[in-house]
Amino acid sequence: MTQAIRTWFAGLSDEAGSGSWVAATMTQLGQPDRAHAARLARFVDETVWGGIQYDDGPRKYGVKKSMFFYEPALVPDFDYLEGDWSGWTAWNKEHADDTGRSYNYPHVAAAHWTMYRLLRCHPGLIDDAAHDWDWYLDAAFNTGKFLGGGFGVGVGWRDMGLMEGSVFKHILDDLRREGWDDKANELEALMRRRADHWQTLKYPYGSEMAWDSTGQEEVYTWCTHFGMEDKARVTLNAVLAYMPTVPHWGYNGNARRYWDFIYGGAPHQGIERQIHHYGSGLNSIPVLDAYRRHPDDFYLLRVGIGGSSGALSAIDQDGFASCAFHSNPARLEWDTYSGDVGPNMFGHATSVGSVLVHHDDFGWLGFNGEVETRGDTITMRPWDTFRQRVYLAPAGLFLTLDAGRFAQVEFDVSSREVRVTLDPATEDTSVAWLR
Repeated sequence: MTQAIRTWFAGLSDEAGSGSWVAATMTQLGQPDRAHAARLARFVDETVWGGIQYDDGPRKYGVKKSMFFYEPALVPDFDYLEGDWSGWTAWNKEHADDTGRSYNYPHVAAAHWTMYRLLRCHPGLIDDAAHDWDWYLDAAFNTGKFLGGGFGVGVGWRDMGLMEGSVFKHILDDLRREGWDDKANELEALMRRRADHWQTLKYPYGSEMAWDSTGQEEVYTWCTHFGMEDKARVTLNAVLAYMPTVPHWGYNGNARRYWDFIYGGAPHQGIERQIHHYGSGLNSIPVLDAYRRHPDDFYLLRVGIGGSSGALSAIDQDGFASCAFHSNPARLEWDTYSGDVGPNMFGHATSVGSVLVHHDDFGWLGFNGEVETRGDTITMRPWDTFRQRVYLAPAGLFLTLDAGRFAQVEFDVSSREVRVTLDPATEDTSVAWLR
C-alpha cells in the first residue's frame, strides 16, 4: 500500500500502519531467520529511524503519527488517488508529523528492542546492521523516555495503558541485566509516575476511546511491578469479565472488541463484534502472568492460552495475517487487510509458551506441549510457536530462553528434579540463554 485516504495505513504508524511490520518483527523475536532479520535491520535503520521516528532536533526519539500525508501543495508532482480527501482521515503534513499520540511509541520501542535481542543473543545473524546491539537498547530506552516526558515534550494519552506497553517492562528488565542502572532507574521512575496516577483511579484502565479492552495489559504489568496489587487485581478482573473460555475457536479467549474494522480493517466497514482482534493476544499477557502467580487457578490458564493461541488463527496457510474475523452472520470471514494485526502478534510473541499442569480430574496435561508419563517422571515436549518458555505448574518454575529452543523438559514428581534438553546449536544460534 503506497497511499490511502486513511493516511495512517500508508504512513507506517498508528496501529493500522504499523501492524504489518510489528507482526513481522515479532516473528523474529522467537523464530529468527537470517534473510528476514536482514530486512528488519534495514527497515529499522532506514525507515523507523529518521522516518517514523525523529533522529535529531528537539523532537528526537518522538514518533510521528504517519509518514504519509495529504497536502498536494507540498508535493505537486505526487499523483494522489481519486477520492474524497476532505474528511478527518486525510491528515496534512503538520498532523502527520505530530508526536503527540502515545499509542505509537510501543511499536517503535518493540522494533528497537527486538533488534537488540537479535544482535545480543544471536551473534552473526545480521551482518549489515547500522549499529551494535547497545545502540538499539539505548534507542528503545529513549523511546520510552520520550513517551514518559523525560525530554520535556508533551505526549497525549500517556496516562493510559498502551497497547504493547508491556514492552517497556521488557526493556527495563534488559537494562538491569546489562548493568545500565542509571537508565533503568530513569525509565522506571517515568513509568512509576504513570502507575501512581492509575493508583488514584477506581478503574485504572482507560483509552482514547470511550471504552476499550486493550489498555489493561500495560496497566496490569506496571501495577504488578510496583506492588499495586489492588489495582492489578481490578484490572485482571476487568479482563476476565470480557474474555471468556467457551468451546468455540473464535470466542475462546476472545476479548470484546467492536470498532476497529473502521480504523484498522478494509475500507467501508462498520461496528461489529471482532473475532480474535488484537485484544486476544494482548490480554493473554496479564492472564497468563496471573496464572503463574496462582498456578492452582486452572481457569486463568484456560483463558490465557485461549487468547494467546487465538491470535494465531488470524494467519492463513499462505502466511497472510488478518486484523480480525467478521462475526456478522452475513460475513463470517477474515478481513482482507492485515491492518492493526501487530499488537496481536506482539501479545502472542511475548506470552506464548508450554505449560505442564496436573489436574484433579484429567491428570497430567500439557498446554502447547505433548506429555508422556513414565512412573514418577513426567516429560513434556513443547510444540508452541517459539518453544522458548516452559512453565512447570507443580514446581512453580518458569523457564525461559532468550536464544535456543526447548526440545523437552522432564520433571520428577518425587525428587522434584528438572532436566532440560535443548535443540542442537545452529549457525545463527550457537549459545542458548536460559533464565
